Amino acid sequence: MTHDEARAALRRCVDGIEGGYEYLLAYAAQGIATDEGHPNSEQLRTYLQRMDEGMAGLESALSEVIGSGDDAVAFAPMLVVLQRDVMSARSALGLVRSRRGISSQLIDNFNASTHVRSLLTDLFLLDEAVKSLA
Repeated sequence: MTHDEARAALRRCVDGIEGGYEYLLAYAAQGIATDEGHPNSEQLRTYLQRMDEGMAGLESALSEVIGSGDDAVAFAPMLVVLQRDVMSARSALGLVRSRRGISSQLIDNFNASTHVRSLLTDLFLLDEAVKSLA
């Protein structure tokens, strides 16, 4: 995989997570009791799927962008943190996705989860740090 392809893969992962979070903020504000039979149900579940895919590929894509050498050494401790935060956020996401009916309240609680917020904060930091790579 070329460096440009690796950066594009990382961008897709980050966009999937951040875009999903933004959609979920709007969904939470709607006061929906359940997505079952709701016109936004398919869209909601599509965003949740994209978030999961983004989380699943994030560590690999980031490692590919970082490469080896001094950059890899500098990023290594943060990759450990990212791995833990992805696992925690994906666990919460898996619980949400497993529900037959997803309410705005459930999404609001997911959005407020420290696991999700930690992952988002990791993404913001890493996204900026990666910009300095050649």
